[in-house]
Amino acid sequence: MEVTALVGPAGTGKSHRASFVARAHGCSHIVDDGLLIREGHIVAGRSAKKEDNAMAAVRRAIFADPGHCSEVRAALATERPVGVLVLGTSLGMVHRIVDALDLPRPEKTIGIGDIASAEEMRRARRLRRSEGTHVIPAPTFEVRKSFSGYMIDPLRFLARSGASVGAGDRDGPVIEKSLVRPTFSALGRFFIADTVVGAIAEQACREVPGVIFARRGRVEMSERGVLVAVDLALRLGSVLPDVLRAAQLHARAVVEDMTALHVLRLDVIALRVAPAAEVAVPRPGGGAAGGAEAAAGVGQAEPPRPR
Repeated sequence: MEVTALVGPAGTGKSHRASFVARAHGCSHIVDDGLLIREGHIVAGRSAKKEDNAMAAVRRAIFADPGHCSEVRAALATERPVGVLVLGTSLGMVHRIVDALDLPRPEKTIGIGDIASAEEMRRARRLRRSEGTHVIPAPTFEVRKSFSGYMIDPLRFLARSGASVGAGDRDGPVIEKSLVRPTFSALGRFFIADTVVGAIAEQACREVPGVIFARRGRVEMSERGVLVAVDLALRLGSVLPDVLRAAQLHARAVVEDMTALHVLRLDVIALRVAPAAEVAVPRPGGGAAGGAEAAAGVGQAEPPRPR
């Protein structure tokens, strides 16, 4: 196994360029900020960007926690990569990481100044200070599972053919990365209230043809994501399974897009079917005055795949 080190001060663009460097130097795996990443997939670990403060983030990044370290070591033993790119603020930090993970010392060391101009590094630091954002070398759909509730934006780049590193040409493959804002950002903490998530899901359901009333049932938050339930009244004559499925998929897509939360499950329950003019607000507890009741056995559905 060959280890390559990518070193440079924090916020100078190492994670932004990690995928390009890994590809150029034959590294199938990347160790960055506590994560083991293989070709855009998070294989193991917990990101330092999820810690509550900078000190905890550093400890996470150097695998100081025995459980975290054992998990990534086991994944490396199973994966058996030919090459690993390890990111660190200094060669000393990289040595601490590889020693903790039982990896060999780096055979090659690349400084961020070797692949980025002084202006590019200044711009990266300026963005870190002004927006509090960090790059993770993995696609957004992968990152969202581990960073539920963090502000996430997708980044797509074309890789250059050959061994060069940087913005690509038209012949290279697309490399996807994600931009997140950690909770310990200097811009302050943020959170999304349960009532806000429920209101977003309600409004999204109301936008679906055939739905004439929506009321949030429950919202349960966890570190992994959110579970949402919405009670509906449907228009008489609608095809219930089709309307419920459309409401579920639309609400899930809207909640994830507006909040960056990973929706573990989104249930929609038809409490009433009636002409629009006759719909009354359902009573708390799930009851409704008159009309036919129907429950939708739909949950954990995936949102429509982009084409």
